[in-house]
Amino acid sequence: MVAAVRVHKVGGPDVLTLEQVDLPPPGPGEVRLRHTAIGLNFVDTYFRSGLYKAPALPFVPGSEGAGEVEAVGPHVEGFHVGDRVAYATAMGAYAEARNIPASALIHLPDAIDDRTAAAMMLKGMTAQYLVKHTHPVKPGDVVLIQAAAGGVGLILAQWANALGATVIGTVGSKAKAELALASGTDHAILYREEDFVHRVKEITNGKMCDVVYDGVGQATYPKSLDCLKPFGLWVSFGNASGAIRDFDLLTLSQKGSLYATRPTLGTHVATRAALVATANDLFEAVLTGAVKVPVHQTYALKDVQKAHRDLESRATTGSTLLLP
Repeated sequence: MVAAVRVHKVGGPDVLTLEQVDLPPPGPGEVRLRHTAIGLNFVDTYFRSGLYKAPALPFVPGSEGAGEVEAVGPHVEGFHVGDRVAYATAMGAYAEARNIPASALIHLPDAIDDRTAAAMMLKGMTAQYLVKHTHPVKPGDVVLIQAAAGGVGLILAQWANALGATVIGTVGSKAKAELALASGTDHAILYREEDFVHRVKEITNGKMCDVVYDGVGQATYPKSLDCLKPFGLWVSFGNASGAIRDFDLLTLSQKGSLYATRPTLGTHVATRAALVATANDLFEAVLTGAVKVPVHQTYALKDVQKAHRDLESRATTGSTLLLP
């Protein structure tokens, strides 16, 4: 028996229940992983609430974690008992231990500790595809990051800055502004006190941005579009404030022949080769110091309800971990 958080019906944080569950031996192609750290992400709240369609009830939420291989099932190659590994795309992370397809795992470099890995795999690989694929950032670009002090935002700002972009970020408080400015953001906008479209116009002398990376959703649409120069790209990659329900395609033409996209990590790491390449690019960015991934909050697994409440109320910054 192992402790695991399960959801028996979708809803608020109170539907997260810590239970003792059976864990059978790993099946073909699987390994048993003993978690040392589990990543907390906004996408976890989408599945919990029912915004995203979850697996059959009950389910164990969470898709990011790190730990040590405890057992190896049949037909597994390349993984052995004692290996340090991490992952970002396999539902079922909120547990002391789990069985997981070996194909979802990535070996960790010795220089990256488990907590850093659990804090960065999903958020860091998201940042990787955003700056390398969705809009390949180049020197001279001007980018706007909505929620620049969040988990993805802090990594994204550092990476875009390292690639030569001017980074503008929106934040909700002066403390978050200081954090963002220390993490690659060149200009921090307090969106509760300032009109961020007006401030972007001031900062850029009216030239506006090449790309807006928007993980906020409802609260920043459609004003994010007003921050773009003609032919600019709006990247909607999250719904922290709620899903956008009223998107009008004609708005893109009216605001300057804009482009819009709604990417997701799963598509970018759909093959084993793509997963490994994306993770290795992230590891290189961290090991060279271009990207730092501090853990700002930790919660015991039993306190998962509070962790979700804090995340959804925007009381957290950067990366957050659940510790089994």
